[in-house]
Amino acid sequence: MADNFEGVKVMVIDDSKTIRRTAETLLSKAGCEVITATDGFDALAKIADTQPAIIFVDIMMPRLDGYQTCALIKNNSTYQNTPVIMLSSKDGLFDRAKGRIVGSDQYLTKPFSKDELLSAIRDHVKVD
Repeated sequence: MADNFEGVKVMVIDDSKTIRRTAETLLSKAGCEVITATDGFDALAKIADTQPAIIFVDIMMPRLDGYQTCALIKNNSTYQNTPVIMLSSKDGLFDRAKGRIVGSDQYLTKPFSKDELLSAIRDHVKVD
């Protein structure tokens, strides 16, 4: 049975334009509505307006890193149940553990594949 990702709002937070564009292209093709943000501050301003169903956040970002961004999202009672998936170019145990401590729901290593992104959405968001 084909998944229906039509209209699922996905936020991708990454300071790399290439990563944002790649994720946006892959997810849009699957029918998702993609909101991108360049860093944690940008994301926090957009979350309230867009109410994404799931958030992918890069760990290494200037100003507000992925851990801080995730912690701020999870500490907000309105968004604490929104799944947050950490993205990192490092596949370290320490990074994974730290991600769990701040409340992230999953950890993907970059470069990620379309299948990894979609299966993360499938695992955390109710899609019809």
